[in-house]
Amino acid sequence: MKWFDRKFAFDLDLWMYPNLIERLRGTPARTEEITHGLPQQIATKRWNNAWSIQENVGHLLDLELLWFGRVEDFFNGEEVLRPADLTNRLTHEAGHNDGSLDHILGDFRDARTRLVDRLDRADDAFRGAVSLHPRLRQPMRLMDLVVFVAEHDDHHLAQISKLVRQLETGHGTNGPETKSI
Repeated sequence: MKWFDRKFAFDLDLWMYPNLIERLRGTPARTEEITHGLPQQIATKRWNNAWSIQENVGHLLDLELLWFGRVEDFFNGEEVLRPADLTNRLTHEAGHNDGSLDHILGDFRDARTRLVDRLDRADDAFRGAVSLHPRLRQPMRLMDLVVFVAEHDDHHLAQISKLVRQLETGHGTNGPETKSI
């Protein structure tokens, strides 16, 4: 399912917040584990009109600025969260395939650590603070944003895992190289 087609029911109890933070904290390690030892030609291979493995990892890094900004929106009492660039221009223009996967992974780990550190400082009042998500047009709590980010992480980790399996087994290595949409 495409990310923009997903619907969300933000109905978890606040006691789940620490568990969700651990999910976010673990994403860099899970990403590193999935991509460990991949040859560059596999990590940067585009297949079936989709981002490469390395571009997916770069996209996770690119969105850390948005996630951190939205957390600040909650702390600042904003009624509407800052919007995302729905074209993913930053990822398309970043040239992630031209760099090192290890460098992207390290930058992602650093950025995610900053995000989780900020989220760790939220007390119960902020965990339940509500703002409007601009694309979904539905209210969400800070805790719901954490769910949203974790689901987005898992969406891309599933894409990365699928690409690893396809490309390492040879299914997809002969496909046309195309730009992602």
